[in-house]
Amino acid sequence: MSDLFNQISRRKFIITAGASASAILLKGCLGNPPEPGGSTSSGANSGTKAVPVANINPEQKPETTKVKLGYIPIVESAPLIIAKEKGFFAEYGMTDVELAKQASWGAARDNVEIGSAGGGIDGGQWQMPMPHLITEGLITKGNQKIPMYVLCQLITNGNGIAIASKWAGKGVGLKLDQAKSAITALKSSTPFTAAQTFPAVNQDFWIRYWFAAGGINPDSDVKLLTVPAAQTVANMKTGTMDAFSTGDPWPYRIVKDKIGFLAALTAEIWKDHPEEYLAMRGDWVDKHPKATKAIIKGIIKAQQWLDNFDNRKEASEILSGRNYFNLPAEILAEPFQGNYDMGERKINDKSFAAYYWKDAKGSVSYPYKSHDLWFITESVRWGFLPKDYIDNGAAKAKALIDKVNKENIWKEAAQEMGIAAADIPTATSRGVEEFFDGVKFDPEKPEEYLKSLKIKKVAI
Repeated sequence: MSDLFNQISRRKFIITAGASASAILLKGCLGNPPEPGGSTSSGANSGTKAVPVANINPEQKPETTKVKLGYIPIVESAPLIIAKEKGFFAEYGMTDVELAKQASWGAARDNVEIGSAGGGIDGGQWQMPMPHLITEGLITKGNQKIPMYVLCQLITNGNGIAIASKWAGKGVGLKLDQAKSAITALKSSTPFTAAQTFPAVNQDFWIRYWFAAGGINPDSDVKLLTVPAAQTVANMKTGTMDAFSTGDPWPYRIVKDKIGFLAALTAEIWKDHPEEYLAMRGDWVDKHPKATKAIIKGIIKAQQWLDNFDNRKEASEILSGRNYFNLPAEILAEPFQGNYDMGERKINDKSFAAYYWKDAKGSVSYPYKSHDLWFITESVRWGFLPKDYIDNGAAKAKALIDKVNKENIWKEAAQEMGIAAADIPTATSRGVEEFFDGVKFDPEKPEEYLKSLKIKKVAI
């Protein structure tokens, strides 16, 4: 097992040298997330009215009306916030859903360890494969194994790779052919410094894939740091960070603030890629199976509402409020419509926008097990997990996925709320996936995927 997980500091961030200045900027113009475990109000300034609680089938009445869900202020959290603000949770009997803004992914991990009974959270929004790593005890205090259940995918697309202005005009784009020599030439002095929001999970994977596809080794040619999502813009303003990978609205914010540009959208790297998920403590789900399905139903309804693009102006106003993202609504509104001013180019294409219910490849909300396998395979690629996870037809990885991914609960919730059969996947695999560099991932052959990659840490 790699030592990486044992090196993740408890309740600390690996930040750039300009930490003090960054903190001041963050507090002054970006909003400072509460301390871990702190909660947010329901967004009283949003102007929305809760939908009256529907008549619930007594057989589906939740065992509890209360749950505490953590979120990070990026667009992946939109289904949670919209389900709360529009009354969709309440419609299915979950009238006491508390949304707790997390200061970082590390804080979210710490808070789910202790659970809501200890002042933490019962679950919420997660990067992948954090639920699997927590289940395995790989990133928890004392390596404690805390079973987690993946219940729903929240979003596809919605992320970007932002670059500091000093690199403008130097060929730093989706493809790095023109910039490779300039970036790698710095490694022996002051390396090109890039940030992600938590190591060994998807926002780390996006920037690693982008670098490697351009012939740049992310482990030896550049320097990678961990910085909380809401702090990335402030850190780039100090000039101590060359790039970052995180969810909207933070990459787009740097263009509007004229401190950088977008090299790539993750939707350009992998169209309609899986992003973040709803996952909860297994013991909470086991104790409250009906409440769990009620939460999923509220999220599904929010996802359907969000995928009506006519609703996205209102969504931007709700999310941008002081209690949630605390930024101008237009920073969210334009990307929500697929309109990206990248700085050096523009994208005006709704297919590159965030999707919550359905995208061009089918269901967004359903948690495909084949996507879990890609995240674990990519973990093996970079040495975050040992190779035995994908040996023997990925038997170990598949056993872990079967333990964590509860797609059956999603299906039950969808059926109970009357979702059309055509919108309920019948297979747990979305099939072969293709990336912008032509590489393909066949979930039936993860070893072949690894063999096809030129830059990797695993020997295969």
